[in-house]
Amino acid sequence: MSSKGKPAQDRWHSVDMPKQDAKKRISNFNEVTLGYSEEQAQKEASRCLLCTNPPCSKGCPVGINIPSFIRLTKEKKYEQALRKIKEKSSFPSITCRICPQEEQCQKSCNIAKKGDAIQIGRLERFLTECEKTKQKNTCTSRNTFSTGKKVAVIGSGPSGLTAAANLAKFGHKVVIFEALPVAGGVLAYGIPEFRLPKSIVKEEVECIRKLGVKIYTNLQIAKISAVDSLIQEGFDAVFIGAGVGIPQTLGIPGENLKGIYPANDFLMYTNLSLFYKCQEVDNTIKVGKKAVIIGGGNVAIDAARTALRLGAESVTIYYRRSREELPARKEEIKNAQEEGIAFQFLCSPKRFIGDEEGHVKYMEFVRMQLGEPDSSGRRKPTPIAGSESITEVDFVAVAIGRRANSIVQGFTKGIGVKNEGIIVTEDETTKTSHEGIYAGGDIATGEATVISAMGSGRKAARYIDEYLMKACRYPQMVVTK
Repeated sequence: MSSKGKPAQDRWHSVDMPKQDAKKRISNFNEVTLGYSEEQAQKEASRCLLCTNPPCSKGCPVGINIPSFIRLTKEKKYEQALRKIKEKSSFPSITCRICPQEEQCQKSCNIAKKGDAIQIGRLERFLTECEKTKQKNTCTSRNTFSTGKKVAVIGSGPSGLTAAANLAKFGHKVVIFEALPVAGGVLAYGIPEFRLPKSIVKEEVECIRKLGVKIYTNLQIAKISAVDSLIQEGFDAVFIGAGVGIPQTLGIPGENLKGIYPANDFLMYTNLSLFYKCQEVDNTIKVGKKAVIIGGGNVAIDAARTALRLGAESVTIYYRRSREELPARKEEIKNAQEEGIAFQFLCSPKRFIGDEEGHVKYMEFVRMQLGEPDSSGRRKPTPIAGSESITEVDFVAVAIGRRANSIVQGFTKGIGVKNEGIIVTEDETTKTSHEGIYAGGDIATGEATVISAMGSGRKAARYIDEYLMKACRYPQMVVTK
């Protein structure tokens, strides 16, 4: 026992977060994790060392002062703790659920040298739910001043929403152009309800609107105007946060058979049809009895768990590397296994075989072995000759990554691109090679995390503001009614 009468191991073991029973949750789309109670949050917060030179804050892409908000939590100053988070993070109710804390802020936690890292994301979620319980207005008030400057934001995903929110707070007029029927980007259509409830996304989008930001949906800007012409039409600057939406393909025979979908499209159709009731989306995807998912990232796990909830009797994830290389979050892998999702490691599809109606019926796959590291730093998988097998399938979702949709930059002169459409920017300022045009999020980095996209949106807003104001703070500032 410690001197305070508590078991010595309390400091080294994190507090588990309650969640739905696995047998019950596979029949609904309700959020799996249930959040900390106040008692649990206090117990977890009490483990923090409150380091004076915190490595956790250095690991946060937006630079939250983590020890400060945990100290305020320990003191039960929950509103102040959340305000401390919001100094840096625009959407804490979202990032607390989907940010890979174990690879960022929690990875370098000093407590983790001897035990479990402090569960920073879970404490952040507790604070956001305290705010909601008290039914407080969580939206930042609209500014009573205007700089007279106007900014176009292309894409309403994490980077676009963050950039828009911060630009509006600076006093600029902001207009968002979104190609899909709803705002939110990957937050709205790419993450399942059981991980990120859509009510939370809707609330955050509404807060953006209350800042005075106009959002136009079902409007693909490149179809009506080149990005550079927006500046000629009255916008003083443009931020491109269009994301990467083109799915990578396997490049094997039979990939175009019916019943085979890009996993991101599968998730998008499900989210838009079930949770946004979009009439524009014809949800004709049927998962059948036996579903197969190709890939090992978070999208693959999300697609597998979604297929299970849509009625598949068995769902198997095929991943060409070993369990140790699996890139998905460990927490989500554990949730998937609890729900009955099966994994086939060191396996890769070789071809798909269809029935007489052109629907996928079989998948031939081959066993793999790991060789020397490839360009990603991971050991390269190579097929084992003669190890082919065939399995029956009704539905396949392919989750092996996405690349940039070049439609925006393709219709714009003067924007430098690389690697099949990734926009070239100055790392520090997010500025493109075109005067007045900035870019952030996946369209400028390739696929990355939501929190890193938000970080780039926040950075872009700061440099766009400096560009617009020409180092003279609000020279055209006018009071609005």
